[in-house]
Amino acid sequence: MNLLGIILGGVVSTLNEIDTWENQYRFLDIKLINVSDFSELLIRFLFNSIIVLSIVHFIYAKSSRRKDFYFSYIAIAAIVFLLCLLLNSVKLELGFALGLFAIFGILRYRTDAIPIKEMTYLFIVIGVSVINALANKKVSYTELMFTNLVIMGGLWLLEKRLSLKQEGSVQLIYERIENIQSIKHDELLKDLRERTGIDIKRFEIKKIDLLRDIAEITLYYNENGKVVPTETIRL
Repeated sequence: MNLLGIILGGVVSTLNEIDTWENQYRFLDIKLINVSDFSELLIRFLFNSIIVLSIVHFIYAKSSRRKDFYFSYIAIAAIVFLLCLLLNSVKLELGFALGLFAIFGILRYRTDAIPIKEMTYLFIVIGVSVINALANKKVSYTELMFTNLVIMGGLWLLEKRLSLKQEGSVQLIYERIENIQSIKHDELLKDLRERTGIDIKRFEIKKIDLLRDIAEITLYYNENGKVVPTETIRL
């Protein structure tokens, strides 16, 4: 008991010294460092980074085989987490989180349209970051870990086990107008597959221009694991 009392006394004394030291060094009446809060920031940020990296690298990148959104997901997750954690003291919590989702719902990349799957993963990394940042003392670490594992497990199940196929499309301008006949459906499909290299599941003829002898066709394919140009292809 004496040894335990000595240890506890030493811990309390150390904490008091740290608190006194923190209060001594201020700038514009703001502490230069708050050891406990800074430690919490580092631990939470490390935890959130591991979860986001696991989702982006081991689930998203492995299944879609595209890394053009890699930077965006990690950067957005980091800034959203830090923003939520540092502004958590405003006590807006739920409303603040929903406001962030609204902001990112309005914003979009002007250079390229974001596919639905990529938008879903963007929503997920933002949601995970908000959850990990705004979880207060009423949420235990076990509950927080369980929530993150459920999200990761659900994504893994959808991507790896259920193998849900997402249909993508690409526009092209086709010049062999003689193949645009119902009786030449198989011949046209074979020609499109050979010339584009895409495993086309179906296609739709959108427009036929007999003056220029061209047709506008939309090709549909299973998007999982494939990177196909989104701009119009001219054959």
